[in-house]
Amino acid sequence: MPVLIETLKRIVTGVIDEVRPGLIKAALSGEHADRTNSRHKDNFLSEFDLRLHDRYRELLSDALPSFVYASEEADPQVIGPHADPDLCVLVDPLDTSEMAVRSLYGYTHVMVYSRSLRRPIAAAVGDIFHELQVYIAARDESGVDHAWLIERDGTSHPLRLSRSVPLREALVTNFLMKPDRFGALAEQGRLFEELGSSGRGRIGVDFGSISLCHVAAGFTDSVIEFHKGFAVWDLAPGHYILSAAGGVVVDLRGRAIPLDYGFATVAEIVKAMDDRYKFVAASAMPLAQEVVAALSENRSDRARTHFPQP
Repeated sequence: MPVLIETLKRIVTGVIDEVRPGLIKAALSGEHADRTNSRHKDNFLSEFDLRLHDRYRELLSDALPSFVYASEEADPQVIGPHADPDLCVLVDPLDTSEMAVRSLYGYTHVMVYSRSLRRPIAAAVGDIFHELQVYIAARDESGVDHAWLIERDGTSHPLRLSRSVPLREALVTNFLMKPDRFGALAEQGRLFEELGSSGRGRIGVDFGSISLCHVAAGFTDSVIEFHKGFAVWDLAPGHYILSAAGGVVVDLRGRAIPLDYGFATVAEIVKAMDDRYKFVAASAMPLAQEVVAALSENRSDRARTHFPQP
C-alpha cells in the first residue's frame, strides 16, 4: 500500500481505539454529552465530535507538512508553513454521532485531496463498532486507484467489484432515519414496485460515506440520496473508495460524477462545505441507470444534483 494510506489507516484506527471506550460509557450511562450545534442546526453534536475534530488536526499536523484542514466542525484552516498548500484533508470526525453515543453505529471519515491533480489520492472510512473496521483507497505511483477493507485484527482484503444485479434483485439503501427523509422515500412508488417485482429486492438504512463503502465491498448494491442531499464530507470519501473498487456514482440525471470536487482555492473549499449533493451510487452503471429511472418521476431538485462536469 502507498505510504500515505498506511499513515491514514494508522491515524483512523488509533482514533477509533481512543474514542470507542468513551462512546460505550456514554451509551451505558445515558449521558450523551450533547452540545448546541450552531453550525448545522438540524444535526446532533456531541463533545466527542469536537474532541475528534481537534485530535485529527493534531495527528494530521504531525503526519503532513502542510494542508488545508476542512472538517465538518469548523471553517477550513490552513495548517503548516505554506500559505496555499496542495493537499486538502476533508474530515468528518464522527459521523452518525447521535447513534455513536448510543453505541449503535459510529463512523469516522478522512480524505486527502490533491488540488493540483484535482482529485482525491487517499481516503479512509472507519467503522467504530464493527469487526470490519476500515475501508481505504489510495492512488499508487502509476496513477491507479486501489481499495481495501481492513479487519480489526489487521487482515486486509482488496476490493474490486465483479458482479452486479438488476434493480428487482438489489439491496438499495438510503439515509431514511429522519422523518422528512423517511416520508420522501415512502413516496417513491415506482422504486418500490421495481424492488418488489421479484420478491428479492430490499430497501435498507445506511449512513454517509460508509454506505458507499458497503457497495464497494459488495455488501449492498446501491445507495440513493434524492431528498436533502449529502454534504461533501459525507459523500466524497465513500465516493472515492467506491470508484477505486470499480463502482459508480451518478447524479439524478444519470451522469457520472467526477472526482474533482472543485477545491481549487480555499474560497472554493469553503463554498463546497456548504453544498448538498444528490446522487445514486451503485455496483455498476446499468444498475445505477435503473435506479435513476425509477426515481425520476418523484424526485425533488431543491439541492444540487451533480458535481461540476470536466
